Amino acid sequence: MSPETDSVGGADGLADGERLRAVVRALAAAVLLAGVGIAVGGILVLAAAFVLGLSGVDITPLLSIVLSLALATGVGFGGVALAYLRYRGQGLDYVGVAVPSLREVAFVIAGYVAAMGLLVVASVIISTTGAEAAPNTAAEVGMQNPEILLLLVPASLLLIGPGEELLYRGVVQNRLGEALPAPAAIVLASLIFASIHYFSLAGAPRARLVSISVLVLPTLVFGTVYELTDNIVVPALIHGIYNATLFSMLYLTLQFAGSEQFPQALVAGVF
Repeated sequence: MSPETDSVGGADGLADGERLRAVVRALAAAVLLAGVGIAVGGILVLAAAFVLGLSGVDITPLLSIVLSLALATGVGFGGVALAYLRYRGQGLDYVGVAVPSLREVAFVIAGYVAAMGLLVVASVIISTTGAEAAPNTAAEVGMQNPEILLLLVPASLLLIGPGEELLYRGVVQNRLGEALPAPAAIVLASLIFASIHYFSLAGAPRARLVSISVLVLPTLVFGTVYELTDNIVVPALIHGIYNATLFSMLYLTLQFAGSEQFPQALVAGVF
């Protein structure tokens, strides 16, 4: 082997090593951001509940949901995302924030239809195979206290969609995309996002894994649409409308048909 070939091989080896390190750093940052978002949100909710408890305030299911939405999803996820951007010297242009154009409105509609369609397909598969899916705890509390579902509808648009998308699409997916091809970044970000919902599901571990597999499907839609538009408002709207639809359907079903009429996969599909 000639010296020139050795030199080229060495350069390729160095480049491969640098690429691998970049991928590992991006993946570690993505997982860390997801974990910190959950931890900060949980700490804020527990701290608020503790202070309210000391003040003699009764923590009702409604108040518990309000605290979770405002502190965990809004302040926790959104705050961690903004803190990370500040740490890296980036502004909101890193995630892309703009009023949707007509083209992007079309993406919102198409993404919503695709997300709901995939959820229906998952529901059919689960019903056919007899698999058990674990319900989302917020949806479960809502089934016991239907008035909470009416709060969750606007909260999906104002807090859940924006907060979760800012962190998991705007920051986590973008960070992975710095070292990986877009399809890989979308899939990994979706898996991370769906996996962190393990702790917000109620049920046996196997049922939770079934629900996580359901959650991955619409999440892939959110990530793909974000990649195509570079505007975080677009997946935030799809996510918010998607959740609002499920909460509305659940409320109407409880009022007119009973909880046993609502497919378990649709309850599990809320996030």
